[in-house]
Amino acid sequence: MARDILKTLKEEHATLRSLFDQMKETTDRAKKGRADLLETIEQNLLPHAKWEEQVFYPAFKERCDRDGLQTLAEAIAEHHAVEHSVIPEVHAADVETPEFAGRVKVFGEFIDHHAKEEEKTMFKMVRELFSADELAQMDEDYETWKASDAAANLVFAEQAKAGLKGAVKSLIQ
Repeated sequence: MARDILKTLKEEHATLRSLFDQMKETTDRAKKGRADLLETIEQNLLPHAKWEEQVFYPAFKERCDRDGLQTLAEAIAEHHAVEHSVIPEVHAADVETPEFAGRVKVFGEFIDHHAKEEEKTMFKMVRELFSADELAQMDEDYETWKASDAAANLVFAEQAKAGLKGAVKSLIQ
């Protein structure tokens, strides 16, 4: 099967949906399970999101038309909302509370909405703007980047930043 960045990103969306489904099945007593699932969600989401922001979206922006630019603006705004509001809100809640469950539910809904929009709209545009060889090369580059120290450091920094923002939010609530 030929490599294709769009297939890889779609598979990662499916993985994230599955992780959020697992989180829905937890109870307030599942402290370790919820904490572990949240970490797994972030370890899957953060490299995906950061690579899109740094590589995939700029490549798309260079070739897309006005409708593509609007789709891109929506995607970036959704990333920003999740990074700066939703994730810190999740971190501000104690994992053993209904607040945590509610905030994680919203987090999952944001991710699901974003993934559906990308798959339905942006990926269709990308498939018309990039050749199969270009999509295969992006997939290889993404795999290499995800295995790099730079990606690991970025994930660590983003998790630390979200935890710090969450701690501040919990203090002022």
